[in-house]
Formats: sequence, C-alpha cells, structure tokens
Amino acid sequence: MQHMDWDDLRFYLAVARKGSIRAASDGLAVNPSTVARRIDAFEKKLGVRLFNRLPTGYVLTPTGEDMLDSAERIEDEVATLDRQVFGRDAELNGSLRVTLPSLLATHLLMPDFAAFSRDFPGIVLEFALSSEEFNLSKREADVAIRLTKAPPDYLVGRRITHIAKAVYASTDYLQQHELAKYPEKMAWLGWEENEKHTRLIKESEFSQAPIHHQINDFLVQLEAAKAGMGLTYLPCFMADPVPSLQRISEVRPDICGDIWILTHKDLRFTARVRAFIDYMNEVFERHLDALQGKL
Repeated sequence: MQHMDWDDLRFYLAVARKGSIRAASDGLAVNPSTVARRIDAFEKKLGVRLFNRLPTGYVLTPTGEDMLDSAERIEDEVATLDRQVFGRDAELNGSLRVTLPSLLATHLLMPDFAAFSRDFPGIVLEFALSSEEFNLSKREADVAIRLTKAPPDYLVGRRITHIAKAVYASTDYLQQHELAKYPEKMAWLGWEENEKHTRLIKESEFSQAPIHHQINDFLVQLEAAKAGMGLTYLPCFMADPVPSLQRISEVRPDICGDIWILTHKDLRFTARVRAFIDYMNEVFERHLDALQGKL
C-alpha cells in the first residue's frame, strides 16, 4: 500500500460528506470528472474500495467508514497548522478570502471593496458569496461578514447592527390598487418554505392580501417588486434607493440576526486580516443609516 497525501483525503472527505460526486465537486470548485477520477485513483492506491457506487450516490463502505474519524482529525490538524502559519503573516500582500451574502456585496459594499483594493493593491480579495456559514476553522474563508444571532465561540469580531426591513411595492402597482380600501386585492411575493418570511407577512398591516408568488431570492424579489408583481418585504438598504419603489410600512429588524464581521481567533493579528476588518468597520459606520432604514 502506498502512502496517502492530504489532497487525497480532501477529496475523500468531500465525497463522504456530500454523498455524491457532483455535490463534492461544487464544494471543491473542480469538475465532477476530476473528483471521480481522484477517488478512483485513491482507492487504487490504497488497494481498497472506500465507496459503493449506487444510483442514489456514493455511500461509504465499512472500510471507508473506518477511515472517517482519522481523516477528520488530520483535516483539523492541517487546518490548525494553516491558520497558525497564516496568522503570523505580517505582510499586506497575498490573498484574502471573504464570505458574505451576495446582496450585501451587490447592493451596498462593492464600491467599498473597490476602494479597499485601491488602498491595498497587494491584497487580492477572493469572494465567497453565500448565506451559508463557511467554516473559518478550516480556512474556507479568512473573514466572514455574516448575518447571525450569535457567532460561534471560536470566532472573534464585532456586531455591526441589525438590517431593517419594510414592505415595498412599485408606484405603478400601488396606483392600480386601492391599498386603503381593498388590501385583499393585492398580492404578496412569498418565499417558499420560509416560516420566518410567512410570519412577517401575517404580522404585517397587509395580512389580508394573499401570497400569490414564491421567489426564494432577495435580488429577484426586488426585480419582481419593481416590475409590479406585488408587495414584498425587502431590506431597506436595497429598496430605499430604487425610485420606482415605495416603502409602505414601518421598519422592523431582520429576525434572522444582526450583521457581524468575524475572523478566526488565530487570524486576528494577521496584517491583511486586520487591515480589512479595520477598513470595513469604518465602512459600516458610514452605512448605518441605510442598514437601519433611516435614509
């Protein structure tokens, strides 16, 4: 049996966790064929079968199950070493991986990221635009701008503020409906299988209006509201700057949590992490009124 290397284990763990080649390839940012080829080569190198190939996906064999705990311990050790080395980096050069929800990037922070890049030309920003909570222990990201009620203990950072939301509709849509007299003739843009969003609608001043469409994306909900498809709850920083939309309710804080800017405690003194976090703290101070719906 040949010696295994960390890269082999990385592919093995991705498939073991996701249960399919395609899902693992998304997480690894490589082609599915590459993942399948690496798993086949790894099994051949070890001389054992790690996965049963089933129509429903890849399922660990007993041998594959036996490897899992050890592989995860190795993963933790590699991640710890990676953080320790990166954490001692005193240079304002190199890559910095930042994860944040896409709507904050597209409708609030991109001009600030561009300004940061001009001020720190040696730092290469890598964006992971997602609402998923990337694991900073495993260096899936170096800095997280995250919407959460309580960040995990291993992260350090600062709470920025809540995100205010309100009900919006297009001016044309409101002119076509008599909101005061016939609110039930209007329609809501819903969010499929999202109990929090449904609760917001039921608690609103326009609870008589039915949910008529389902759109599971704030950016698409914004475009639908602009096009006159109905009422919608939107973050105020997204909707207030749009001339064709009107805010028709009081603001309320986002029930999903507050904005935090976070990093792993092992990385907090890294020069480029510190520079980025300090810069973004100042940026968020300038955006507080927009985020709180005060503009």
